[in-house]
Parts: sequence; C-alpha cells; structure tokens
Amino acid sequence: MGTLDRVTRPLQRQQAGRARAWLKPGNFSPLLYLAPFLLFFIVFQIYPIFQGLYVSLTKWDLATPPRFIGLANYAGLMRDSLFWTALRNTALFVALNAPLAVVIPLSLAILVNDPIHGRGIFRSAFSTPLMISVASVGVLWQWFYNPAFGLINYYLGLVGLPGQNWLSQTGWALVAVVVTTVWWTSGFNMILFLAGLQDIPDHLYDAAKIDGAGNWALFRYVTLPGLRATLLFVGVTTIIGSFRVFGQVFVMTNGGPFDSTRTIVQHIYETGFRYFKMGPASSVAWALFCIVLVFTFIQFRLLKEQA
Repeated sequence: MGTLDRVTRPLQRQQAGRARAWLKPGNFSPLLYLAPFLLFFIVFQIYPIFQGLYVSLTKWDLATPPRFIGLANYAGLMRDSLFWTALRNTALFVALNAPLAVVIPLSLAILVNDPIHGRGIFRSAFSTPLMISVASVGVLWQWFYNPAFGLINYYLGLVGLPGQNWLSQTGWALVAVVVTTVWWTSGFNMILFLAGLQDIPDHLYDAAKIDGAGNWALFRYVTLPGLRATLLFVGVTTIIGSFRVFGQVFVMTNGGPFDSTRTIVQHIYETGFRYFKMGPASSVAWALFCIVLVFTFIQFRLLKEQA
C-alpha cells in the first residue's frame, strides 16, 4: 500500500461512516429543525429566482398571460441606451462607494478597538445610523444638501467656499449619494471589522513588537492577515450592496438630474412596475445577477491567492 493510500483510506472510511450515520432512523431529527427554514428559503428565494429566469424569456405585462419569446429581451438590452446609462452609473457608484465603505469602517474599527477614553461613546455614535431607515436617511441628507439652507453649504460659507446645488448638478449628484451611503452603512462594516480585530490573538502583536515591528508593520503583517475572512465577507457584501443601490437614490434624486444617478435597480423597478414590461425587467435583473456573480468570484480568487 502506498503512502497516499495509507493517508486517504482512513479519511474515506470516516466519511463513509458519517454517511451511514445519517441513514439511521434517529439521526434525521436535525432535518426537522431545518425544515421550516428550508421551506421558506425554497418558496421565497429559490423559486422566485427561477421564476424570474422564466419571465425574462417571455413578454408579459401583468394583464395578459406571459408569451414565450426566447432571448429577445436580452437582445433588446444591447439596444437599450437607458440600460447602458444605468449600468454606467451603477459601475461608477460601485467604484466610488465600495473602497470607501471598506477603508473608512476599517479605520474606525481600529480606532475604537484601542483602549481610548470614551470608546463606548464612539462605538455607539458610529453605529447609530444603522438604525435609520433608508427613506429617513434620504430625507435627512436632502436637507443637508439643500442649496438654500442646508448645513453643508452653510459650513462651506463659513470658510469662504461657494455653495453647490449638490443634488441638481450632474457632476455632484452621484458623489452626494455616495457620501450619504458611506455615512449610512459604515457602522455595520465597522462592527464586523471590530469583531474580527478582537479575534486576533494579542500574543501575535506582542511577538511582532519584540521583533521591532512598527505600527505599519503590525497592520500589514498581523492585522490584515488576521482579518482576511472578514475582509472577504465585507468586500463581497459591500460590492453586492453597491450594485443593488436604490432607496437613497430614489428618495434623493429619483435618478436625476438627466439620468446621471439612475441605477440598475431603479431601471428594473421602473421597467417592471411603471411600464409593466416584466420580461425586460427580469432580463435586466438576471444581467445584474451575473455581473455580481462575476465580481464575487473574482474576489474569492484574489483572496484565495493571497492566502
């Protein structure tokens, strides 16, 4: 028997034993506890996904039965200029929002993880926006950005800088939405990073300090490797959330001015529920799903190569 066989055969016997254990009558009880969740997951998650795929292959206006038309809706996306505008705006939003929504919460987590005076107050202050609904966030920041009496233009005037029509200028509207989103979502990512930081053993930092490591070396060679799993989770969820941005855009700008903040999800919403074109709306949703899937796969591969 070769060395490989001596190593793998015990593992194979162990896996076979586990498989036989599941076949015993008394060992199906865990499935009973999972059954309610699995039922809701299949009915409200899995089934709608494949139902949406079917709808994307049909012509359906909610008033008449769907009629199968094959890939015509996907071919129509190539000629839909509004779709490409929404895709470009969404990609720009992701490029601006995702890095800030990772770097800023990580910096805040490192700050409040240190034993500083008033650490609990800072943690509460940074995580408070999580409790505000997206509609309230949009209305609040509309007031901040108001060109006549908004706080931002007021403080700019105090330092001698001219105010801006933040939500009415094509160059500033999307940036304003990005700032709002980073402020609103940073608390959640900060909590995740804080939990990851507290899982890194202190003796790793102590050993690195004995070897003469400075703050940057500690961060690069101890903190970042210890946060690899957290960075993967935060990166994936942040990019997915950035591609799905809708609420704050809808409340603050409604896609304007001149469609400069129109996003993919808003395009799906208006195509499906304003113009009742469910087939094209579903095809856009599946295009978005494929884009997010590609970015998620790339992130997994990059972090796996760095491991």
